[in-house]
Amino acid sequence: MTAGLRPDGLERLRERLGAFVGRRDVPGMIALVAHGEDVHVEVLGTPALDDPERLRRDAIFRIASLSKPIGAAGAMVLVDEGALALDDPVEKFLPELAGRQVLRSLESPLDDTVPAARPITVEDLLTFRLGFGSIMAPPDAYPVQVAEAELGLATLGPPWPPPPFSSDEWIARFATLPLLDQPGSAWRYNTGAQVLGVLLEGVTSQPLEEFLRDRLFDPLDMLDTSFSVPPASQPRFTTAYAPDPETGELRVLDRPTGGWWNQPQAMANLAGMLVSTIDDVWAFVAMLGAGGWHRGRRLLSDASVAAMTRNHLTQEQRAANTLFLGEHGGWGYGMAAPVPLEGEPPVPWGYGWDGGTGTTWRTDPVRGVTGILLTQRALTSPEPPPLFRDFWDAALAAVGS
Repeated sequence: MTAGLRPDGLERLRERLGAFVGRRDVPGMIALVAHGEDVHVEVLGTPALDDPERLRRDAIFRIASLSKPIGAAGAMVLVDEGALALDDPVEKFLPELAGRQVLRSLESPLDDTVPAARPITVEDLLTFRLGFGSIMAPPDAYPVQVAEAELGLATLGPPWPPPPFSSDEWIARFATLPLLDQPGSAWRYNTGAQVLGVLLEGVTSQPLEEFLRDRLFDPLDMLDTSFSVPPASQPRFTTAYAPDPETGELRVLDRPTGGWWNQPQAMANLAGMLVSTIDDVWAFVAMLGAGGWHRGRRLLSDASVAAMTRNHLTQEQRAANTLFLGEHGGWGYGMAAPVPLEGEPPVPWGYGWDGGTGTTWRTDPVRGVTGILLTQRALTSPEPPPLFRDFWDAALAAVGS
C-alpha cells in the first residue's frame, strides 16, 4: 500500500459528511484524515444553525472526552521524569483517598462496606479501574447514585454544568463516598480522569491548566487548547447542540458567550472540559503517532506512548463493557486501545476515543490511517452515531492503494 489519500475518496468523504450538514443534522464540522505524510482537512457548514458565516479551520470546539488522553499524556510526562510512578498509591499525593471502603454490593446502603484490598494506584486512574465510575442504570437506581448527585460531583454523568467548587473540595467530597469495586477489579468510565487531574495538581503544585500548558500545549503549539475560551477567541467558538430526546430536534447546549466555557472553571476537569481546534488536536495525535516526538523534541518516551496505546484490561473486564468499548476494543491510558484479533480489523480500529459533544479520533496502526472529526452535535449514547460511522467508512475508503 502506498501512503497517500485518493482524490476521488476525499470527494466521497466531502459528499457524505456534507449530507449531514445539508439536512441540518449538525450545523458544521471539521474532519481530518491522514495517511503517511498526506493530511487532508475538510471544513463544512457554519458555527451555528442561525449563523450564515462559513465555519473556519481555526474554529474552537468543546472536545469533551478527548480531554482524557491528553490528561493521560500529562501523567506520563511525570512518569518519564520520575516524579510519579504507575504503582504509586494515589494516597501518597491525595491523602483523602487513604483507607478506602468498598460497597458490599451496588444495591447496598453507603455504610454497608468492606475494606479495600489494596490502595488505588496511579495506573488504576489511567486505566479507569480505581473502583468508581459509570453505572448503567437510571440516575437514582442505587443509593450511591443519589449520594453522588447530592454531592454535585458530576462524575456519573456529563461534566457540565461544571461543579462550582475547587479541586480540593471536589476530592474531599468524593472521599466521603465508598468505592463500587475493589481497586483494579473492574473498568468504570470517567471518574479516573477527574481524580487524575486533581492528582496532577498535587504532584506538580501547579494549577492543572498551567502544568498542561508548560509540558504539552506550548511545546506542541496547541495555542487554543484550554479549559475556557478567552474573550479574544470567542468569535471562533462554536455553538454546541444536543438532540431533544423526544423529537430529535437540535437544542442549544452551550453558546459561545455567556456559557460554561467563558471563564476559568473552579475545577479544571480532565474528564471532558477542554476546548481545542482541529490543528491542536492533530498536533497531539501526531506526536503520539511519532512515538512521542514533535519537531525534533521528545515529549514522551517510547515506553510511555506504548503503554498509553496498548490494552490493559482483562478479557472479562472488556466483555463487561462492550457498550463503551465494542466487541473488539480495549483500554489503554485515558483512551481506547486495540486488542489482538484475527482477520481484518473492524471500523474504526486503533487507539483514540470519542467525546460526548460530538468528537472522535482514532489512529489505526494496522492501516496506517488517522481520523479526527470535530462536530457540534452531542452524542446520546456510547454507541457511535451514523455521522461517525459514515466518517470512518469514507475516511478508510480515501486511503490510496
